[in-house]
Amino acid sequence: MCGRYASIKAPTDLADEFRAVDATEGAVAADYNVAPTKNIVAVVERHPRDADGEPDLDTVERSLRVVRWGLVPFWAKDPKSGAKMINARSESAAEKPAFRRAVNSRRCLIPAAGWYEWQRGPDHKQPYYTHYKDGSSLAMAGLWEFWKPKDDPDNLYPDGLVTATVLTTAAVGPLAQVHDRMPLVLPPSAWDAWLDPDAGAGDEAIGALLAPPSADLVATLELRPVSALVNSVRNNSPELIAEMAPDDVAEPLQLDLLAGPNPG
Repeated sequence: MCGRYASIKAPTDLADEFRAVDATEGAVAADYNVAPTKNIVAVVERHPRDADGEPDLDTVERSLRVVRWGLVPFWAKDPKSGAKMINARSESAAEKPAFRRAVNSRRCLIPAAGWYEWQRGPDHKQPYYTHYKDGSSLAMAGLWEFWKPKDDPDNLYPDGLVTATVLTTAAVGPLAQVHDRMPLVLPPSAWDAWLDPDAGAGDEAIGALLAPPSADLVATLELRPVSALVNSVRNNSPELIAEMAPDDVAEPLQLDLLAGPNPG
């Protein structure tokens, strides 16, 4: 699963990288320890609407939006369920009531500098950080939803609530030494198809993108042990992604991850 990640780049830089309009309005900052229920940045592509709310089907706009991590289904009675829906399995999301509508029409990308995963040993739990060696942002496949209560007497959600989940898939190659699951990372060549608001869950292109990433993509990643400081959400600094000295790692992995350019 993906339960923590780092989001370090400024929204303006992410907007350039993802060829999107920055609509975050400065609402998010660099975060080395993104945890569930926090506000995060997501990349979405939608048809703009006119003053009457009618979509312009001839135009699409890609934008960076602020959403809350932990998907709340549109039919939920309250938003508490979102804390349990930070991840959705790519193999079955299209069949699950909580995610089915989002897979069909509310797909997004969640930019990340890298993600954390914990390797469990007999008497230890070692965190690892995975990222592109060249510093490019990871594009984690995600789903988003809009939720608004039927009754809101205290006006807690006047504008509703937009939430998101990270899709996960079977870990590929050396990453499986740490955990059997990983975020579904999409290469730049897949972004347009994934974000296409007119492509449905039944489209062949969408189904193909729900498969685990290629070994070639995984070969461009770097996996490194990091400090247990990341275990606490109170800690949030560059120190969290610094590589531990080999002698400090209880059981170093036998890895063969190659550095190389970000796949396109």
